[in-house]
Parts: sequence; C-alpha cells; structure tokens
Amino acid sequence: MSVYVVLGISVILNLLLSWYVVRLLRKFFFISQNIGDLYLTARAFRVFVQSLYSMDTYHGEPMIQELIHRIKEVSQEIEEFREIFEYTLDEELEDELNDVEEAARQEARQ
Repeated sequence: MSVYVVLGISVILNLLLSWYVVRLLRKFFFISQNIGDLYLTARAFRVFVQSLYSMDTYHGEPMIQELIHRIKEVSQEIEEFREIFEYTLDEELEDELNDVEEAARQEARQ
C-alpha cells in the first residue's frame, strides 16, 4: 500500500515540475525574443546616428559624437544579454544592419 502512495506522490510532483518547467521555458523564450528585438533596434539607431554624423552638415558635432559613444555603450550592454538569449535573433535583419553599417563606415572614410 505504501508503494502506491509514494508512486502517486511521485507522479503528482513530476506533473507539477513539468508544468513549472514549461512555464519557465515560455518566459525565457519571450525574454529572448524581446532582447533580440531590443538589440536590433539599438543597433539600427546607432547606424542611423553614425550615418547622420557622417553628413557634411553634422560632421564634427560634439553632441552627435557623444550620442554615438553612449549608443555604443548601451549596445554593448544589450549584447551581453543577447549572448545569453540569442536563440530567437533575426539573422537576416542583423545581416542587413551589418551591410548598412559597413557602407556607412566606407562612406565616412571617403
């Protein structure tokens, strides 16, 4: 009789733990998606500000230069979190941002 009681308690605990793990995984997936989106948004903004800075009108503007520096710091912090949750990052969008960022760098050199 005691074997059935222990078995019943074990089954109930396993079901509860499985339910809890599923909830945790859903939350981690949600966080992963949002961290990836936040990273891409910050990176796109950095590329935009860098291209703005390379324009003749704004080139050498200290406030824009400081803004670029601050954005890089924020992007590095987000990058650290993104490495933990990198499973849902949109790689196509990141590749496009890499291309735009490289084009902005080449334009700034000229």
